[in-house]
Amino acid sequence: MDNYTLKEGFMGQRMIVLPESIKAELKTNVITKNFYITDIGYYPKANFHHRMRKKGADEFILIYCTEGQGKLTIAGKQILVLPNRYYIIPKATAHKYGADDLNPWSIYWMHFDGLIAQSLFDRYHSDPGKYEIVPFDSSRIDQLNQIFHILSSDYVMPRLEYANIMGLNFLTSFIYLDIGRSLQVNGRNDLVDDIIDYLSNNLDKTLKSDDIAKEFNYSSSYLFNLFKKRTGYSLIHFFNLKKSQRACEYLNYTDLSVKEISFKMGFEDPLYFSRLFKKYIGVSPKAYKVKQSS
Repeated sequence: MDNYTLKEGFMGQRMIVLPESIKAELKTNVITKNFYITDIGYYPKANFHHRMRKKGADEFILIYCTEGQGKLTIAGKQILVLPNRYYIIPKATAHKYGADDLNPWSIYWMHFDGLIAQSLFDRYHSDPGKYEIVPFDSSRIDQLNQIFHILSSDYVMPRLEYANIMGLNFLTSFIYLDIGRSLQVNGRNDLVDDIIDYLSNNLDKTLKSDDIAKEFNYSSSYLFNLFKKRTGYSLIHFFNLKKSQRACEYLNYTDLSVKEISFKMGFEDPLYFSRLFKKYIGVSPKAYKVKQSS
């Protein structure tokens, strides 16, 4: 009897399957329709845990292993699942998985769907090997515990919305792990952030790409490509955008004239400054000033 019980459940396990009526609401809710959880669980030391779906699941499945090991077979490929690894199984795709007999895994799992679910999977699948190893982070587990609490306590829509937003954050912390890591290093991303700081501290000056390259001792072409890849903007385009945003602050919080602001932003020609401001902000400095005071 005890052996049979272990096969059917695991000490400390947690599992929540949302009712169809709730899933239908989440699918049409303006906030949750892009991403929503349908099932979620935690299986600790899941001895004898095995699952095979010949036709796949109706949703995408995230499996996150925190200890032990198991195997996942998908598209004819068998994968050894080790601690601090995660995998996303696409919907409607045959697969099977199970815990190792001698060292059974402990896994968190989540079924999810929504309008952006396929795009999130595509982002993951574009380079799955890059993201599979995830250092343990207790804040992720804290998030899951909050999700479990909400999904098991009540089905009031604002709370369900909040739980699913946390679920999306949990999932993207895996998929966009490399970006999260880069931002955690003193809140910076090395050279590009240094350049942004330099530009932000010199908005009163007129700088060219060569000036910036000389300041950082790199070629203009190298900095151009590096900066645009990270920010989506060229150096000077970004610089002028920041000038325009700073000009918005002066227009909002000071009585400086457009001409005076132009000079403070390093422009000798107020007409050129006004044209540039309109290009980035959408209206002229004078129109912006009137709009803010109305």
